[in-house]
Amino acid sequence: MDVPRSKQSYTLAVTTVSGFLSTFMASSVNIALPQLESESNLSAVLLGWIALSYVLGMGVLLMPMGRVADLRVRKAVYMAGSVGFAFFTLACALAPNSTVLIALRLFQGFFAAMVFCTTTVLVTLCYQPPTRGRAIGIQIAGVYLGSTLGPVLGGVISHNAGWRMLFIVVGAVALVNAIIPFVKLRSIEWCEARTARFDYPGSAMWIGALSGILIGFSYLPEVAGIVLISGGVLLLGVFLWWEGQAGDPILKVDLLRRNRVFAFSNLAALINYSATFAMTFLMSLYLEYTRGLNEQTAGLILVTGTVLQTAFSPVAGRVADRFHARTVASMGMALCVVGLFALAFLSGTTPWWYIILFLCFLGTGFAFFASPITHTIFGSVEPRHVGVAGATLATMRVTGQSMSQGIATLVLALEVGRHVIEPADYPNLTSSVRVTFAIFAALCVVGLMAAVVGPRRGKAQAAGGEPAVTGASGGQ
Repeated sequence: MDVPRSKQSYTLAVTTVSGFLSTFMASSVNIALPQLESESNLSAVLLGWIALSYVLGMGVLLMPMGRVADLRVRKAVYMAGSVGFAFFTLACALAPNSTVLIALRLFQGFFAAMVFCTTTVLVTLCYQPPTRGRAIGIQIAGVYLGSTLGPVLGGVISHNAGWRMLFIVVGAVALVNAIIPFVKLRSIEWCEARTARFDYPGSAMWIGALSGILIGFSYLPEVAGIVLISGGVLLLGVFLWWEGQAGDPILKVDLLRRNRVFAFSNLAALINYSATFAMTFLMSLYLEYTRGLNEQTAGLILVTGTVLQTAFSPVAGRVADRFHARTVASMGMALCVVGLFALAFLSGTTPWWYIILFLCFLGTGFAFFASPITHTIFGSVEPRHVGVAGATLATMRVTGQSMSQGIATLVLALEVGRHVIEPADYPNLTSSVRVTFAIFAALCVVGLMAAVVGPRRGKAQAAGGEPAVTGASGGQ
């Protein structure tokens, strides 16, 4: 599809801002969690749920909404999601207690799913192959810029104006960003004629399975957690069976079965996000409790690594245009392994240069993994599957984020307990941070092995090369 350059620019701009706002919201809320704990007397587990509810809401609806976008109108799904995200972000500022805040964050995640499942697809279809990798890199740079500014601006805002102002600022910007497509992108659309039916049974099974697993994970090691996880895993198996024989599934199981690059690249993405997302949450607790820093100072420490994420993401996108993207992604994953392993040795007296150095390792690793792995996944499927590919990748991302937060919350509950964090708990808090980073480093080693998997010999597919909209075959 030949899209005018001005429309390309507006599309890239609004989708980049959407990615920025979503990660800014997550990272800035993490830096404000100790303030929420002191204001509302929350336990460590409830603090984890304030972060987890948002990504859980995204995870359960990403694939169903991705299918809705493919069957209906992608731009309309994106625009509706943008409006809903803005509304519930502003509503979070008015939450009277933690229970309402968690519920509102869940709905905030629901509408964020409508945005996430369409942004990369819109940019992929809007740009032609010579510039597509650069455009994807810019979009991902927006995501990392949100992570970069979240700890700093979030720390400044929450320290001086309170945590509610975070939601007011993000909601106001999101509302403006939601209005722009109604004005500037009315004349274009990215959709094809569709006659398929929506997979209601598969969608219901997916929502139930993922909810059971992720909610149950946060309740471990209690019996309720074991029951929820067991039921979720069982339902996930039924879901995969159904999707394999359904006429119009929300998940193309054949893509995972027959396309090695698509399957293993998504697995690598799942593992990477499972091993890295909770880093800001953990480091915020460590810096503000164990090391006694305020929100502003802790944010300045955390920003050192995320600055490199933002700076190197466009570079990684250009490198992925010229070389095997999965090789670049593997190098990024290797840097993440080094950074996570080093942070597993944190203590109450760890030098600041040590912390900053390995946060920089992580930031660089994130940049050289995320953009190339996106390039690889979209480059491994045919044009008619880009919507499914985008939704699958986004689902891997938020599922991984949910699992990462779940792991961190579980270890925190086991080491510290399910009560308000007291000074006597600080040594156990530091221990929980070390244990969690060690688990994350081990996960990244597995992810590194998945990221290097290429196509079978004799297959013509250029995995990690140019995206599928150039006409590459999807089978592997």
